[in-house]
Amino acid sequence: MKIATYNVNGVNGRLPVLLRWLGETMPDVACLQELKAPQEKFPEQAILDAGYEVIWHGQKSWNGVAILSRIGAIKEIRRVLPGDPEDVHSRYIEAVVNDVLIACLYLPNGNPAPGPKFDYKLSWFERLTTHAKQLLAQEIPVVLTGDFNVIPTPQDVYKPERWVDDALFRPETRAAFQKLTAQGWTDAIRKLYPEEKIYTYWDYFRDAFGRDAGLRIDHFLLSPQLETRLTAAGVDRQVRGWEKSSDHAPVWIELK
Repeated sequence: MKIATYNVNGVNGRLPVLLRWLGETMPDVACLQELKAPQEKFPEQAILDAGYEVIWHGQKSWNGVAILSRIGAIKEIRRVLPGDPEDVHSRYIEAVVNDVLIACLYLPNGNPAPGPKFDYKLSWFERLTTHAKQLLAQEIPVVLTGDFNVIPTPQDVYKPERWVDDALFRPETRAAFQKLTAQGWTDAIRKLYPEEKIYTYWDYFRDAFGRDAGLRIDHFLLSPQLETRLTAAGVDRQVRGWEKSSDHAPVWIELK
């Protein structure tokens, strides 16, 4: 079972890139973030024509998450992260596919930090951690995946000294990620590639992709029931070099 995550940075504007990637790599399940489309403007028919069932939670201008499957039904569980009825951001969607619970998330960026946006990031993170603990308690196969907007360690960023004041790399952010993983989640990429330089995002500016000045902020966290089923993982970094591509590259894992 091949599961992928991809921050598309605008699903309609980058639809040709998305469809090409789906056609070339054929993940069984694909989680998308940053749709930047209201619910009614999601390109459902194009996704269906590509061979995928889909559920999505859109939002005008920004945010938005979706889960695609080409291996059968998507049983939606929820499309809001619990814990704050006032939060209207479309950043979370959760479903069961092929007996695996998949949570697709788009964690807040949090910049500028400190400030209200950073406070929102940390509070959202706390809600995610609370919910993740409840998911683990079910003792079922769970995948938490998406754009976490977290650089976990200095190993995960080009020139970390330039990021010390950024919301993605501040100590509070890294501590929150560590608190989450300490519940018993496995960082799939680092499980298989503990020492390698691996990035998933390259800024559009200053030829960041050409210089390989990237970050690793798109993650797969696996529940204990899936750790031993992990057989492969990687980043489709070639997609980042395609014309009119997202500033993120797709990330994927394979489970036996």
